[in-house]
Amino acid sequence: MNPFSFERAENVAGAVSAIARNDRARFIAGGTNILDLMKENVSRPSHLIDITRLPLGKIEESGDGGLRIGALVTNADVAYDERVEQCYPLLSKAILAGASAQLRNMATTGGNLLQRTRCYYFYDTATPCNKREPGSGCGAIGGFNRNHAILGTSDKCIATHPSDMCVALAALTAVIRVTGPQGERTIPIAEFHRLPGDTPEFDTNLRPDEIITAVELPAKGFARHYTYLKIRDRQSYAFALVSVAAALDMDGGHIREARLALGGVAHMPWRDTQAEALLSDRPATVENFRSVAEAIVRDAKGFGHNTFKIEMAKRAVVRALEQAAGMEQPS
Repeated sequence: MNPFSFERAENVAGAVSAIARNDRARFIAGGTNILDLMKENVSRPSHLIDITRLPLGKIEESGDGGLRIGALVTNADVAYDERVEQCYPLLSKAILAGASAQLRNMATTGGNLLQRTRCYYFYDTATPCNKREPGSGCGAIGGFNRNHAILGTSDKCIATHPSDMCVALAALTAVIRVTGPQGERTIPIAEFHRLPGDTPEFDTNLRPDEIITAVELPAKGFARHYTYLKIRDRQSYAFALVSVAAALDMDGGHIREARLALGGVAHMPWRDTQAEALLSDRPATVENFRSVAEAIVRDAKGFGHNTFKIEMAKRAVVRALEQAAGMEQPS
C-alpha cells in the first residue's frame, strides 16, 4: 500500500472543499472496497478524506411518501429498517443477498453505489486492463471471462457491475442526490452508472468533486409482487452470475406495470424498458414471460466462457417473473 495523508471532514461543505482541492484524494467511509483496491495497488490515492462524521446516517420519510436513505446508512441498517422491509422488500432482499453480514455492517449506501468491478484482470496489476490503465487492453476479451458481461459491452471492456443493491434500486427507479461545488443535484439511478464504451475507467456520471448525500426512493415500492433472484456459484458471499430484480403491479392475474433489472450481465444494472413494456396490460403467463426474456437478451453477446449466461439470463427472467407473480415460491 502506498503512503497517503488523511483528514476527517466535519460537514458536507468541508468534504466537498477537500475533494475539490486534490484530484488524487478519495473519500472513505466503511472502506470495504477502497481499502482492498489500495492493498492490491489498483487504487493509489495520495489523500483520504474520512466522511464518517457527516450527518448522512439517517433514513427519513420524504414529503412525497417515499424514503430518503442517507449515504452513510449501512447496508445492514437499510435491509433491516422496518419501513424498507414493509414498503421496499425488494431492496431489503437484494441487500441481504450480497456480501457477508460483517461486510453489510460496515458497507454504506454511498459506497455500495460506487464499488468497482470484481473483474480478475482489473485486480491483477500484471495483466492489461483498460479500466485500471486506459489504453493497455482488456485481458478478459479472449481470456477467462466466465463472470463477465453479455450486454452493453465494448471492445475496451466487458467487466460487470458487482452490486446487488443497485439492481434493486434500478427496478425501483431510485434517485441519487449529490452535492458539489456548484450545489446539489439529482441523478436518476438509470443515468448514474455508465456502459464502458471507449472510457471504461469511468464507472459513473458522478463528478470527481461531488459527494453522494442520499438515495431517494419513490412512494411506489412494489411490496406485494416482487422478487430478487440471484444465481451464483455458492449460496453465500459470492457475486452474481446473473441476478434479476422483478417487481409487478398486478390486478389479479393481470399485470398493470412491470419492472425488471438484471445484475451480473453488464457494466451497470441492466434495465430494458422496451422489454418491460411487453408485459404492460398483459396477463401473467409463462408465454408472456418468455417473450420478455427473449427481448432482453436480443443483443446479448458471449465471449466464450460466459456464453452460457445468455440462456441463463433468459431462464432467470422467466423464473423471477413467476416468483413475483406468485406462480412459484422463491427459493
